[in-house]
Amino acid sequence: MIKPLRALLLAAGFGTRLRPLTLHTPKCLVPIGGQPLLAHWLQQLELIGIEEALVNTHYLADRVEDFLGSWQQGSIGLIRSHEHNLLGTAGSLLANRAFFAGCTGLLIHADNFSQADLGQLLAAHNNRPTGCLLTMLTFTTSRPSSCGIVEIDSDGVVVAFHEKVVDPPGNRANGALYVFDQPFLDWLLINHPNASDFSTEVLLHCLGRIYTWHTNSPYVDIGTPESLAEAEAICNELALNPNSLNPQ
Repeated sequence: MIKPLRALLLAAGFGTRLRPLTLHTPKCLVPIGGQPLLAHWLQQLELIGIEEALVNTHYLADRVEDFLGSWQQGSIGLIRSHEHNLLGTAGSLLANRAFFAGCTGLLIHADNFSQADLGQLLAAHNNRPTGCLLTMLTFTTSRPSSCGIVEIDSDGVVVAFHEKVVDPPGNRANGALYVFDQPFLDWLLINHPNASDFSTEVLLHCLGRIYTWHTNSPYVDIGTPESLAEAEAICNELALNPNSLNPQ
């Protein structure tokens, strides 16, 4: 039996490093290739048959609400979850765990720009090694000291993390995009019911239980004006030549 697919799009951040652009525009609505970043994600989720997407809000929430209210493409049901105080990635997932009951879930940071094939990510998750609770998207970074770098074993399972260290052993980065099912939520609730930060309070306790799927397609954390310009250049290149960038 195929389970329904649902996604949590984390869209509540301040985007401080992108100021002054984000003084009046939420980071998740920063335009790339002529459309808001959040629109890119909704289009990708539509392609893999997501049933419903839950979007958390906080900073400039009215702007995000207006965008979601105007979204008329596709058939994804859109649900809002406003956070008066930011809960953190793990906190947001815990607060909305009932949303994922009986479903396969995706946890996505909507301030990343991705051209990865999420269908392939889901297929990898469905074929993950026994004992793995979730599947993580990874990508190759040119700035390993600014990312969370992972080490994996011969089965593609994470055995070590190096979070933004000066000289990490490699350039395979955590894309902060995860696929999971009910057993992971059960484990999280039992073992870390008050967690806020996903990387430090959850992932470090999951070593040996996180499968990985690696994409060779562009994947950019839109955290600085430089990375925003990089994503814009990727969109421009794709518009001119759709086959110019690396395949999966």
